[in-house]
Amino acid sequence: MVNVPRLVVAAPSSGSGKTTVATGLMAAFSERGLAVSPHKVGPDYIDPGYHALAVASGSSGPSASGGSGAATGAGPRPGRNLDAYMCGPGLIGPLFAHGAAGADLAVVEGVMGLYDGASGQGELASTAQVSKLLRAPVVLVVDASSQSRSVAALVHGFASWDPEVRIGGVILNKVATDRHERLLRDALDGSGVPVLGVLRRTDLLGTPSRHLGLVPVAERHTDAVRSMRALADRVRAGCDLPALLALARSAPPLDAVAWQPGIEPIAGADRAGRPVVAVAGGSAFTFSYAEHTELLTAAGAEVVPFDPLRDERLPEGTEGLVIGGGFPEVYAPELSANEPLRAAVAKLAHAGAPVAAECAGLLYLARSLDGKPMCGVLDADARMSERLTLGYREAVAVGDSALAAAGTRVRGHEFHRTVLEPAAGPEAAWGVVHPARRLEGFVRGGVHASYLHTHWAATPQMARRFVERCAA
Repeated sequence: MVNVPRLVVAAPSSGSGKTTVATGLMAAFSERGLAVSPHKVGPDYIDPGYHALAVASGSSGPSASGGSGAATGAGPRPGRNLDAYMCGPGLIGPLFAHGAAGADLAVVEGVMGLYDGASGQGELASTAQVSKLLRAPVVLVVDASSQSRSVAALVHGFASWDPEVRIGGVILNKVATDRHERLLRDALDGSGVPVLGVLRRTDLLGTPSRHLGLVPVAERHTDAVRSMRALADRVRAGCDLPALLALARSAPPLDAVAWQPGIEPIAGADRAGRPVVAVAGGSAFTFSYAEHTELLTAAGAEVVPFDPLRDERLPEGTEGLVIGGGFPEVYAPELSANEPLRAAVAKLAHAGAPVAAECAGLLYLARSLDGKPMCGVLDADARMSERLTLGYREAVAVGDSALAAAGTRVRGHEFHRTVLEPAAGPEAAWGVVHPARRLEGFVRGGVHASYLHTHWAATPQMARRFVERCAA
Protein backbone atom coordinates (compact mmCIF):
# COMPACT_ATOMS: atom_id res chain seq x y z
CA MET A 1 0.00 0.00 0.00
CA VAL A 2 1.16 3.53 -0.83
CA ASN A 3 0.33 6.27 1.67
CA VAL A 4 2.08 9.24 0.08
CA PRO A 5 -0.08 12.40 0.25
CA ARG A 6 -0.79 13.50 -3.32
CA LEU A 7 -2.46 16.11 -5.51
CA VAL A 8 -3.22 16.25 -9.21
CA VAL A 9 -3.07 19.74 -10.71
CA ALA A 10 -5.45 19.93 -13.68
CA ALA A 11 -7.27 22.55 -15.76
CA PRO A 12 -10.22 22.90 -18.14
CA SER A 13 -7.83 23.42 -21.06
CA SER A 14 -4.23 23.96 -22.04
CA GLY A 15 -2.88 27.43 -21.28
CA SER A 16 -4.80 27.82 -18.02
CA GLY A 17 -1.67 27.81 -15.86
CA LYS A 18 -1.18 24.17 -14.79
CA THR A 19 2.60 24.31 -15.14
CA THR A 20 2.82 27.59 -13.25
CA VAL A 21 0.75 26.30 -10.35
CA ALA A 22 2.16 22.76 -10.20
CA THR A 23 5.78 23.91 -10.40
CA GLY A 24 5.17 26.72 -7.94
CA LEU A 25 3.58 24.31 -5.45
CA MET A 26 6.51 21.90 -5.80
CA ALA A 27 8.96 24.69 -5.07
CA ALA A 28 6.93 26.25 -2.26
CA PHE A 29 6.40 22.97 -0.41
CA SER A 30 10.05 22.00 -0.93
CA GLU A 31 11.10 25.30 0.63
CA ARG A 32 9.05 24.33 3.67
CA GLY A 33 11.19 21.24 4.14
CA LEU A 34 8.91 18.66 2.54
CA ALA A 35 10.37 15.99 0.29
CA VAL A 36 8.25 16.55 -2.82
CA SER A 37 7.94 13.97 -5.59
CA PRO A 38 7.22 15.61 -8.99
CA HIS A 39 5.20 13.88 -11.72
CA LYS A 40 3.74 14.75 -15.13
CA VAL A 41 0.82 13.12 -16.92
CA GLY A 42 1.58 12.23 -20.53
CA PRO A 43 4.71 12.10 -22.70
CA ASP A 44 6.01 15.63 -22.04
CA TYR A 45 9.79 15.83 -21.47
CA ILE A 46 10.17 19.57 -20.81
CA ASP A 47 7.86 20.17 -17.83
CA PRO A 48 9.54 17.42 -15.74
CA GLY A 49 12.81 19.31 -16.10
CA TYR A 50 11.22 22.33 -14.44
CA HIS A 51 9.65 20.06 -11.81
CA ALA A 52 13.04 18.59 -10.92
CA LEU A 53 14.49 22.09 -10.66
CA ALA A 54 11.60 23.16 -8.41
CA VAL A 55 12.15 20.41 -5.86
CA ALA A 56 15.94 20.81 -6.03
CA SER A 57 15.90 24.60 -5.65
CA GLY A 58 13.49 24.35 -2.72
CA SER A 59 15.28 21.55 -0.90
CA SER A 60 17.82 23.94 0.61
CA GLY A 61 15.13 26.26 1.93
CA PRO A 62 14.18 26.61 5.61
CA SER A 63 12.16 23.78 7.12
CA ALA A 64 8.85 24.92 8.56
CA SER A 65 6.60 21.89 8.27
CA GLY A 66 8.43 19.07 9.98
CA GLY A 67 8.90 17.24 6.68
CA SER A 68 11.77 14.89 6.05
CA GLY A 69 13.25 17.06 3.28
CA ALA A 70 16.95 16.53 2.77
CA ALA A 71 17.04 14.30 5.81
CA THR A 72 15.77 11.43 3.68
CA GLY A 73 19.19 11.27 2.02
CA ALA A 74 17.49 10.41 -1.24
CA GLY A 75 19.12 13.20 -3.22
CA PRO A 76 17.45 15.19 -6.01
CA ARG A 77 14.30 13.63 -7.42
CA PRO A 78 13.85 13.56 -11.19
CA GLY A 79 10.56 14.61 -12.72
CA ARG A 80 8.77 11.42 -13.75
CA ASN A 81 6.08 10.83 -16.35
CA LEU A 82 2.85 8.89 -15.89
CA ASP A 83 1.62 7.92 -19.35
CA ALA A 84 -1.31 5.50 -19.41
CA TYR A 85 -1.12 5.17 -23.20
CA MET A 86 2.54 4.28 -23.59
CA CYS A 87 2.88 2.29 -20.37
CA GLY A 88 -0.69 1.10 -19.90
CA PRO A 89 -3.07 1.95 -17.03
CA GLY A 90 -1.75 -0.96 -14.97
CA LEU A 91 1.69 0.61 -14.61
CA ILE A 92 0.53 4.05 -13.44
CA GLY A 93 0.24 3.09 -9.76
CA PRO A 94 3.53 1.13 -9.68
CA LEU A 95 5.47 3.86 -11.51
CA PHE A 96 4.03 6.48 -9.17
CA ALA A 97 4.92 4.38 -6.12
CA HIS A 98 8.47 3.94 -7.44
CA GLY A 99 9.00 7.66 -8.01
CA ALA A 100 7.25 8.84 -4.84
CA ALA A 101 8.89 6.37 -2.44
CA GLY A 102 9.95 8.19 0.73
CA ALA A 103 8.27 11.45 -0.24
CA ASP A 104 6.19 13.64 2.07
CA LEU A 105 4.06 14.88 -0.82
CA ALA A 106 3.58 14.12 -4.51
CA VAL A 107 2.38 16.76 -6.98
CA VAL A 108 1.18 15.49 -10.36
CA GLU A 109 0.80 18.00 -13.18
CA GLY A 110 -1.90 17.08 -15.68
CA VAL A 111 -1.91 17.33 -19.46
CA MET A 112 -4.23 19.38 -21.70
CA GLY A 113 -7.76 19.65 -20.28
CA LEU A 114 -8.77 17.42 -17.37
CA TYR A 115 -10.81 15.01 -19.50
CA ASP A 116 -8.70 15.13 -22.69
CA GLY A 117 -6.89 11.90 -23.54
CA ALA A 118 -5.62 9.87 -26.46
CA SER A 119 -7.56 10.87 -29.56
CA GLY A 120 -10.63 8.72 -30.13
CA GLN A 121 -9.94 6.45 -27.14
CA GLY A 122 -12.17 7.87 -24.45
CA GLU A 123 -10.50 8.73 -21.17
CA LEU A 124 -7.30 6.78 -21.94
CA ALA A 125 -4.18 8.75 -20.92
CA SER A 126 -6.24 11.70 -19.65
CA THR A 127 -5.50 13.51 -16.42
CA ALA A 128 -8.88 12.34 -15.16
CA GLN A 129 -7.97 8.69 -15.72
CA VAL A 130 -4.61 9.10 -13.96
CA SER A 131 -6.26 10.86 -11.01
CA LYS A 132 -8.63 7.89 -10.62
CA LEU A 133 -5.83 5.35 -10.95
CA LEU A 134 -3.93 7.22 -8.21
CA ARG A 135 -7.04 7.85 -6.08
CA ALA A 136 -5.79 11.43 -5.88
CA PRO A 137 -7.80 14.62 -5.33
CA VAL A 138 -7.70 17.15 -8.16
CA VAL A 139 -6.99 20.86 -7.87
CA LEU A 140 -8.56 22.63 -10.85
CA VAL A 141 -6.63 25.65 -12.17
CA VAL A 142 -9.03 28.05 -13.90
CA ASP A 143 -8.03 30.92 -16.16
CA ALA A 144 -10.45 33.50 -14.79
CA SER A 145 -9.23 36.39 -16.92
CA SER A 146 -12.41 36.74 -19.00
CA GLN A 147 -15.18 35.64 -16.67
CA SER A 148 -16.83 36.29 -13.35
CA ARG A 149 -20.06 34.48 -12.36
CA SER A 150 -19.65 31.96 -15.20
CA VAL A 151 -16.74 30.44 -13.31
CA ALA A 152 -19.24 28.67 -11.06
CA ALA A 153 -20.92 26.96 -14.02
CA LEU A 154 -17.55 25.89 -15.40
CA VAL A 155 -16.34 24.45 -12.09
CA HIS A 156 -19.69 22.75 -11.45
CA GLY A 157 -19.54 21.11 -14.88
CA PHE A 158 -16.04 19.76 -14.39
CA ALA A 159 -16.76 18.59 -10.84
CA SER A 160 -19.94 16.72 -11.81
CA TRP A 161 -18.94 15.27 -15.20
CA ASP A 162 -17.36 12.13 -13.73
CA PRO A 163 -18.35 11.24 -10.14
CA GLU A 164 -15.17 9.17 -9.77
CA VAL A 165 -13.00 12.27 -10.25
CA ARG A 166 -12.73 14.14 -6.98
CA ILE A 167 -12.17 17.86 -7.49
CA GLY A 168 -11.06 19.02 -4.07
CA GLY A 169 -10.49 22.69 -4.80
CA VAL A 170 -9.93 25.39 -7.37
CA ILE A 171 -7.10 27.85 -7.91
CA LEU A 172 -8.11 30.97 -9.79
CA ASN A 173 -5.40 32.19 -12.15
CA LYS A 174 -4.95 35.50 -14.00
CA VAL A 175 -7.28 37.40 -11.67
CA ALA A 176 -7.24 41.11 -12.50
CA THR A 177 -8.23 43.03 -9.34
CA ASP A 178 -9.55 42.67 -5.80
CA ARG A 179 -13.05 43.33 -7.14
CA HIS A 180 -12.63 40.62 -9.76
CA GLU A 181 -11.54 38.21 -7.02
CA ARG A 182 -14.63 39.04 -4.90
CA LEU A 183 -16.94 38.36 -7.86
CA LEU A 184 -15.28 35.01 -8.49
CA ARG A 185 -15.35 33.96 -4.85
CA ASP A 186 -19.01 35.00 -4.46
CA ALA A 187 -19.94 32.94 -7.51
CA LEU A 188 -18.16 29.86 -6.19
CA ASP A 189 -19.53 30.14 -2.64
CA GLY A 190 -22.35 27.71 -3.28
CA SER A 191 -20.51 25.37 -5.63
CA GLY A 192 -19.16 23.03 -2.97
CA VAL A 193 -15.66 23.43 -4.38
CA PRO A 194 -13.44 25.61 -2.15
CA VAL A 195 -11.13 28.28 -3.53
CA LEU A 196 -7.62 27.24 -2.47
CA GLY A 197 -5.70 29.98 -4.21
CA VAL A 198 -5.87 33.17 -6.26
CA LEU A 199 -3.04 34.27 -8.54
CA ARG A 200 -2.95 37.72 -10.06
CA ARG A 201 -2.37 38.39 -13.72
CA THR A 202 1.34 39.00 -14.37
CA ASP A 203 3.91 38.79 -17.15
CA LEU A 204 6.91 38.83 -14.83
CA LEU A 205 7.31 35.05 -14.61
CA GLY A 206 6.95 34.08 -18.24
CA THR A 207 9.00 31.12 -19.43
CA PRO A 208 10.37 31.48 -22.97
CA SER A 209 8.91 29.19 -25.62
CA ARG A 210 9.74 28.14 -29.15
CA HIS A 211 8.53 25.69 -31.80
CA LEU A 212 8.00 22.69 -29.49
CA GLY A 213 6.96 24.49 -26.30
CA LEU A 214 8.94 25.77 -23.32
CA VAL A 215 12.70 26.16 -23.59
CA PRO A 216 14.19 23.31 -21.49
CA VAL A 217 15.80 24.04 -18.14
CA ALA A 218 19.20 22.82 -19.35
CA GLU A 219 19.37 25.73 -21.79
CA ARG A 220 18.57 28.49 -19.27
CA HIS A 221 19.46 27.09 -15.87
CA THR A 222 20.50 30.32 -14.14
CA ASP A 223 17.43 32.25 -15.34
CA ALA A 224 15.21 29.27 -14.55
CA VAL A 225 16.45 29.08 -10.95
CA ARG A 226 15.75 32.78 -10.50
CA SER A 227 12.26 32.41 -11.98
CA MET A 228 11.59 29.38 -9.82
CA ARG A 229 12.24 31.32 -6.62
CA ALA A 230 9.93 34.10 -7.77
CA LEU A 231 7.29 31.55 -8.74
CA ALA A 232 7.49 29.89 -5.33
CA ASP A 233 7.03 33.30 -3.69
CA ARG A 234 4.00 34.02 -5.86
CA VAL A 235 2.33 30.69 -5.15
CA ARG A 236 3.10 30.88 -1.44
CA ALA A 237 1.50 34.33 -1.26
CA GLY A 238 -1.56 33.43 -3.34
CA CYS A 239 -2.37 29.86 -2.29
CA ASP A 240 -3.56 28.29 0.94
CA LEU A 241 -0.69 25.85 1.39
CA PRO A 242 -1.98 24.29 4.64
CA ALA A 243 -5.36 23.59 3.00
CA LEU A 244 -3.68 22.13 -0.08
CA LEU A 245 -1.49 19.90 2.07
CA ALA A 246 -4.54 18.76 4.06
CA LEU A 247 -6.29 17.92 0.78
CA ALA A 248 -3.27 15.90 -0.35
CA ARG A 249 -3.23 14.04 2.97
CA SER A 250 -6.89 13.12 2.50
CA ALA A 251 -6.00 10.80 -0.40
CA PRO A 252 -6.74 7.20 0.62
CA PRO A 253 -4.09 4.47 0.56
CA LEU A 254 -3.19 3.33 -2.94
CA ASP A 255 -3.06 -0.42 -3.53
CA ALA A 256 0.11 -0.55 -5.62
CA VAL A 257 3.52 -2.19 -5.47
CA ALA A 258 6.41 0.04 -6.50
CA TRP A 259 7.71 -0.63 -10.00
CA GLN A 260 11.18 -2.12 -10.23
CA PRO A 261 13.21 -2.66 -13.39
CA GLY A 262 12.58 -6.36 -12.82
CA ILE A 263 15.10 -7.66 -15.33
CA GLU A 264 17.98 -10.00 -14.66
CA PRO A 265 21.39 -8.46 -15.35
CA ILE A 266 23.34 -9.96 -18.22
CA ALA A 267 25.76 -12.74 -17.40
CA GLY A 268 29.06 -11.53 -15.96
CA ALA A 269 27.83 -8.00 -15.34
CA ASP A 270 29.82 -7.49 -12.17
CA ARG A 271 31.51 -4.17 -11.61
CA ALA A 272 34.51 -5.13 -13.75
CA GLY A 273 32.41 -6.56 -16.57
CA ARG A 274 29.72 -3.95 -17.05
CA PRO A 275 29.54 -2.72 -20.66
CA VAL A 276 29.77 1.06 -20.92
CA VAL A 277 26.66 2.64 -22.45
CA ALA A 278 27.14 6.31 -23.33
CA VAL A 279 23.97 8.41 -23.06
CA ALA A 280 23.79 11.78 -24.83
CA GLY A 281 22.82 14.78 -22.73
CA GLY A 282 23.53 18.50 -22.52
CA SER A 283 21.44 21.29 -24.00
CA ALA A 284 20.82 19.60 -27.36
CA PHE A 285 19.58 16.27 -25.96
CA THR A 286 17.33 16.92 -22.98
CA PHE A 287 14.51 14.44 -23.62
CA SER A 288 14.76 11.25 -21.58
CA TYR A 289 12.81 9.20 -19.07
CA ALA A 290 14.53 8.43 -15.76
CA GLU A 291 13.41 4.80 -15.99
CA HIS A 292 15.54 4.25 -19.11
CA THR A 293 18.78 4.79 -17.24
CA GLU A 294 17.48 2.68 -14.36
CA LEU A 295 16.64 -0.16 -16.74
CA LEU A 296 20.02 -0.03 -18.47
CA THR A 297 21.76 -0.09 -15.09
CA ALA A 298 19.60 -2.97 -13.84
CA ALA A 299 20.44 -4.92 -16.99
CA GLY A 300 24.11 -4.64 -16.16
CA ALA A 301 25.33 -1.55 -18.01
CA GLU A 302 27.55 1.21 -16.70
CA VAL A 303 25.70 4.31 -17.89
CA VAL A 304 27.98 7.28 -18.63
CA PRO A 305 26.56 10.64 -19.81
CA PHE A 306 28.26 12.83 -22.40
CA ASP A 307 27.48 16.15 -24.10
CA PRO A 308 27.71 16.19 -27.93
CA LEU A 309 28.04 19.98 -27.83
CA ARG A 310 31.16 19.93 -25.63
CA ASP A 311 32.81 16.51 -25.58
CA GLU A 312 35.08 15.65 -28.48
CA ARG A 313 35.30 11.99 -27.54
CA LEU A 314 32.88 9.32 -26.42
CA PRO A 315 33.32 8.07 -22.85
CA GLU A 316 36.24 5.69 -22.37
CA GLY A 317 35.36 2.13 -23.32
CA THR A 318 31.98 2.96 -24.91
CA GLU A 319 30.32 -0.21 -26.21
CA GLY A 320 26.84 1.15 -26.82
CA LEU A 321 25.24 4.53 -27.45
CA VAL A 322 21.82 5.97 -26.56
CA ILE A 323 20.84 9.30 -28.14
CA GLY A 324 17.41 10.48 -27.06
CA GLY A 325 15.29 13.46 -28.02
CA GLY A 326 15.91 17.17 -27.78
CA PHE A 327 16.62 20.15 -29.99
CA PRO A 328 19.47 19.39 -32.40
CA GLU A 329 17.87 21.78 -34.90
CA VAL A 330 18.61 24.66 -32.51
CA TYR A 331 22.23 23.58 -32.15
CA ALA A 332 22.93 22.25 -35.64
CA PRO A 333 25.94 24.56 -36.26
CA GLU A 334 27.57 23.64 -32.94
CA LEU A 335 26.88 19.92 -33.34
CA SER A 336 28.26 20.03 -36.85
CA ALA A 337 31.37 21.91 -35.73
CA ASN A 338 32.25 19.14 -33.27
CA GLU A 339 33.85 17.05 -36.00
CA PRO A 340 35.90 14.79 -33.70
CA LEU A 341 32.80 13.55 -31.90
CA ARG A 342 30.82 13.11 -35.11
CA ALA A 343 33.66 10.98 -36.43
CA ALA A 344 33.76 8.94 -33.21
CA VAL A 345 30.03 8.28 -33.36
CA ALA A 346 30.24 7.24 -37.00
CA LYS A 347 33.19 4.94 -36.28
CA LEU A 348 31.34 3.27 -33.40
CA ALA A 349 28.20 2.77 -35.48
CA HIS A 350 30.05 1.49 -38.53
CA ALA A 351 31.83 -1.03 -36.29
CA GLY A 352 28.42 -2.54 -35.48
CA ALA A 353 28.06 -1.30 -31.91
CA PRO A 354 24.48 -1.00 -30.62
CA VAL A 355 23.08 2.52 -31.08
CA ALA A 356 19.55 3.47 -30.01
CA ALA A 357 18.44 6.85 -31.33
CA GLU A 358 15.08 8.59 -30.88
CA CYS A 359 13.96 11.72 -32.74
CA ALA A 360 16.85 14.14 -32.04
CA GLY A 361 19.20 11.16 -32.08
CA LEU A 362 17.82 10.17 -35.48
CA LEU A 363 18.59 13.64 -36.84
CA TYR A 364 22.10 13.60 -35.35
CA LEU A 365 22.88 10.32 -37.11
CA ALA A 366 21.68 11.63 -40.49
CA ARG A 367 23.93 12.98 -43.23
CA SER A 368 22.80 16.54 -42.65
CA LEU A 369 20.41 18.73 -40.69
CA ASP A 370 19.33 21.96 -42.37
CA GLY A 371 22.38 21.66 -44.60
CA LYS A 372 24.84 21.20 -41.74
CA PRO A 373 26.85 17.94 -41.78
CA MET A 374 25.90 15.49 -39.04
CA CYS A 375 27.33 12.04 -38.26
CA GLY A 376 26.53 10.50 -41.64
CA VAL A 377 25.57 7.12 -40.18
CA LEU A 378 22.23 7.12 -42.03
CA ASP A 379 21.68 7.79 -45.73
CA ALA A 380 19.12 10.50 -45.02
CA ASP A 381 18.89 14.28 -44.72
CA ALA A 382 16.77 16.31 -42.29
CA ARG A 383 15.33 19.79 -42.42
CA MET A 384 13.03 21.98 -40.40
CA SER A 385 9.37 22.10 -41.44
CA GLU A 386 6.39 24.35 -40.78
CA ARG A 387 4.30 21.28 -39.98
CA LEU A 388 4.09 19.92 -36.45
CA THR A 389 3.96 16.13 -36.24
CA LEU A 390 2.37 15.21 -32.92
CA GLY A 391 0.51 12.26 -31.49
CA TYR A 392 0.47 8.79 -30.04
CA ARG A 393 1.43 5.85 -32.25
CA GLU A 394 1.17 2.06 -32.18
CA ALA A 395 3.99 0.24 -33.92
CA VAL A 396 5.61 -3.15 -34.41
CA ALA A 397 9.28 -3.96 -34.96
CA VAL A 398 9.67 -4.91 -38.64
CA GLY A 399 12.78 -7.02 -38.08
CA ASP A 400 15.38 -7.88 -35.48
CA SER A 401 17.57 -5.07 -34.18
CA ALA A 402 19.83 -4.31 -31.23
CA LEU A 403 16.82 -2.80 -29.48
CA ALA A 404 13.85 -4.98 -30.37
CA ALA A 405 13.09 -8.46 -31.66
CA ALA A 406 10.95 -8.72 -34.78
CA GLY A 407 7.29 -8.48 -33.87
CA THR A 408 7.82 -6.47 -30.68
CA ARG A 409 4.78 -4.21 -30.27
CA VAL A 410 5.14 -0.79 -28.70
CA ARG A 411 3.12 2.31 -28.05
CA GLY A 412 4.99 5.55 -28.54
CA HIS A 413 4.75 9.25 -29.26
CA GLU A 414 5.92 11.56 -32.05
CA PHE A 415 6.66 15.25 -31.49
CA HIS A 416 8.76 17.18 -34.01
CA ARG A 417 8.84 19.91 -36.64
CA THR A 418 11.42 18.28 -38.87
CA VAL A 419 11.22 16.10 -41.95
CA LEU A 420 13.62 13.28 -42.82
CA GLU A 421 14.15 12.21 -46.42
CA PRO A 422 13.78 9.30 -46.85
CA ALA A 423 11.52 8.60 -43.86
CA ALA A 424 12.60 4.95 -43.66
CA GLY A 425 15.61 2.92 -44.69
CA PRO A 426 15.80 -0.37 -46.60
CA GLU A 427 15.33 -1.97 -43.18
CA ALA A 428 12.78 0.10 -41.25
CA ALA A 429 12.80 0.41 -37.47
CA TRP A 430 9.04 0.26 -37.02
CA GLY A 431 5.90 -0.49 -38.93
CA VAL A 432 3.42 2.05 -37.61
CA VAL A 433 -0.04 0.44 -37.45
CA HIS A 434 -2.04 3.27 -35.87
CA PRO A 435 -3.28 5.86 -36.66
CA ALA A 436 -2.03 5.18 -40.22
CA ARG A 437 0.08 2.35 -41.62
CA ARG A 438 3.58 3.28 -42.74
CA LEU A 439 7.21 2.29 -42.36
CA GLU A 440 9.37 4.51 -40.18
CA GLY A 441 13.01 4.78 -39.12
CA PHE A 442 16.18 2.86 -39.83
CA VAL A 443 17.88 -0.36 -38.78
CA ARG A 444 21.43 -0.60 -40.03
CA GLY A 445 23.97 -2.91 -38.39
CA GLY A 446 23.65 -2.20 -34.67
CA VAL A 447 21.78 1.07 -35.23
CA HIS A 448 18.09 1.48 -34.39
CA ALA A 449 16.98 5.04 -35.21
CA SER A 450 13.45 6.41 -35.29
CA TYR A 451 11.27 9.44 -34.66
CA LEU A 452 9.22 7.36 -32.23
CA HIS A 453 9.68 8.07 -28.51
CA THR A 454 8.99 4.96 -26.42
CA HIS A 455 8.86 4.32 -22.68
CA TRP A 456 10.98 1.28 -21.86
CA ALA A 457 9.14 0.61 -18.60
CA ALA A 458 6.44 -0.90 -20.80
CA THR A 459 8.96 -3.08 -22.68
CA PRO A 460 11.88 -3.68 -20.28
CA GLN A 461 13.11 -6.53 -22.47
CA MET A 462 14.35 -3.89 -24.94
CA ALA A 463 16.79 -2.49 -22.38
CA ARG A 464 18.13 -5.95 -21.54
CA ARG A 465 18.44 -6.87 -25.23
CA PHE A 466 20.37 -3.65 -25.87
CA VAL A 467 22.81 -4.29 -23.00
CA GLU A 468 23.28 -7.90 -24.13
CA ARG A 469 24.28 -6.67 -27.57
CA CYS A 470 26.67 -4.15 -26.00
CA ALA A 471 28.34 -6.89 -23.97
CA ALA A 472 28.62 -9.11 -27.05
